[in-house]
Amino acid sequence: MLKPFTTSPSPPEPALPSPGLDAEALGRLTALDPSGENRLLERVLNAFQSSAARLVPQLEAGRAGADWNAVRLVAHTLKSSSASIGALALSTQCAQVETAIRTNATAALDADILAMIRELDLALQAIERLLTERGA
Repeated sequence: MLKPFTTSPSPPEPALPSPGLDAEALGRLTALDPSGENRLLERVLNAFQSSAARLVPQLEAGRAGADWNAVRLVAHTLKSSSASIGALALSTQCAQVETAIRTNATAALDADILAMIRELDLALQAIERLLTERGA
């Protein structure tokens, strides 16, 4: 006897590589929610966007006031969260800023901070593209 044809919900599309985001990191996040039912990838990316929106003013204030400890804390926070979503260039730049401050190697610090801000902007653009592509 033939079984009736049923369609099961299709699994979510894997995260497409987005310029600025590492496909393997996105794949790891997608694998944590294989059905896509919990929209984990979208929630993590939205949380990163929200976190960045809170951290950028702190970064700008720290840079303007030469409060290097505040800048270091922002860099440290962004370093791990950006790595987890695949923004590896941002994570690397954050580590560079954090190390420069910890070792008091501040000669090129302003340029490093500006590079970190550029990488953050690129990561946020990539996240927005990915969320748009996924209809989130």
